Amino acid sequence: MDLKERVYSVLVVSAAEQFNAALLPLLPSSGYDPVRVVGDVSTAKRAVAEHAFDFVIINAPLPDDMGLRFAVDVCGGNETVALLLLREAFYAEVTERLTPYGVFTLLKPTSAGRMATALQWMATARERLRKTEKKTLTLQEKMEEIRLVNRAKWILIEHRGMDEPQAHRYIEKQAMDRCVTRRAVAQEIVEQG
Repeated sequence: MDLKERVYSVLVVSAAEQFNAALLPLLPSSGYDPVRVVGDVSTAKRAVAEHAFDFVIINAPLPDDMGLRFAVDVCGGNETVALLLLREAFYAEVTERLTPYGVFTLLKPTSAGRMATALQWMATARERLRKTEKKTLTLQEKMEEIRLVNRAKWILIEHRGMDEPQAHRYIEKQAMDRCVTRRAVAQEIVEQG
């Protein structure tokens, strides 16, 4: 899918109405949907628990917290990219602390152009995370298949008196002869016990 066709879900955590009014026009529904705006970290935590967002944009500080731990926590999963906007007094120190966790930081006040660039960086990072998620799922599926085939081999060894190479050949041959996957053959063996 072309990046321009991709639609990202966004959580904006900001108590500043002026910031929100300036940011929302940069998030048209053609590229960002849904866009949810909350005013504090507590509400943001509930929102993240209810819905997996692609982007979380935090305008620090917030009424109940600075938002640093929240930014790190949302980046801890594999699907969310966080951007933390900070005043100059905190920027250098906080950026150094949060960079290892994958949190993007942006100095404020900021311009629409810099914010648009930051959104593009976030999209790039999110797409990289999507590729990693797919690879992880593929590896997990492969590991699951290996465990299932091994379980089927042990059943063949215990109940049919085969040794490990014979059980392996039996599963391979059944899969080839019936034009099905090794996984399907192993699943049948396990179900039959």
